[in-house]
Amino acid sequence: MTSPSNATVVADGVSKQFGSLTAVDGLTFDVREGEIFGFLGPNGAGKSTTIRMLCGLIGTTSGTARVAGYDVNKDPGLVRQHIGYMSQRFSLYRDLTVAENIRFFGGVYGLETARLRGRYEDIVKIAGLEGLENELTGTLSGALAQRLALGCAIIHEPPILFLDEPTSGVDPISRRLFWDLVRDMSARGVTVLITTHFMDEAEFCDRIGFITAGRLVALGTPDELRRQAVDEDLFSVSLATLSGAREKIETVPDVVAATYFGQRLHVFARHGALTAGDLARSVRDTGLDVISVVPSDVTLEDAFVRLAQSGDKGGRE
Repeated sequence: MTSPSNATVVADGVSKQFGSLTAVDGLTFDVREGEIFGFLGPNGAGKSTTIRMLCGLIGTTSGTARVAGYDVNKDPGLVRQHIGYMSQRFSLYRDLTVAENIRFFGGVYGLETARLRGRYEDIVKIAGLEGLENELTGTLSGALAQRLALGCAIIHEPPILFLDEPTSGVDPISRRLFWDLVRDMSARGVTVLITTHFMDEAEFCDRIGFITAGRLVALGTPDELRRQAVDEDLFSVSLATLSGAREKIETVPDVVAATYFGQRLHVFARHGALTAGDLARSVRDTGLDVISVVPSDVTLEDAFVRLAQSGDKGGRE
């Protein structure tokens, strides 16, 4: 594999097996300096296993990976010195105060007293925790705890940051504020690899790797993924009732697939085969009460669904 000279994360044919179970199957990709690279995929796709291998927490079964220039199998300790890692599970000590957690993680990363003092002040400000330094971490709201966890992950100012579904269980406004922090770090040259299942978050990524059943099935910018995943015409169909509608619509000639999209169905038809009027008449012929059928732009969620349908749906993580 030939990677760009500014690639800070390089995976080449990386696989991970647990006994007879293949959790990750031959992943090859790179992440460039200052890039926000998103891993998108259903639960059980292999995203977290991949993150743990790249962080040097578990070894690869086959293939090679280098992070910050270090081999994750041969030099996992050096890899961990150059990264920050925030897991999807709350990693802070709930029975310590905010200040104690910050100082603890600063000590773990070997920060000397003067530098730790400066970074302590930075982290409190970044996390919006002024005045809460003596509060027990376990009493913080989910959003504040999340920001504190991010602050502790970057207290040593790592050049590479791994975030494993960091915004699960956090409200939309707090997620947006969290992403403001991530994009600010990227703008300052920090490389970010993040796993998520939120479509709106994936739109913030410079590039996305879509992984399903342990395999990378698509890679590109959000716009590129939309074009790669969907080569059919897309229609938004509004019906009087949705019960049993998808199964009926999928019997219509030239319809490739249909998925529920809020209170509507998104219907994928062979390119150029049907107009909105043709589809409306055919859907009515199945006995459904059609309110409207209109052409629709492909969303990243549509691409996600089509990619998942084309891949192996068996969870392996």
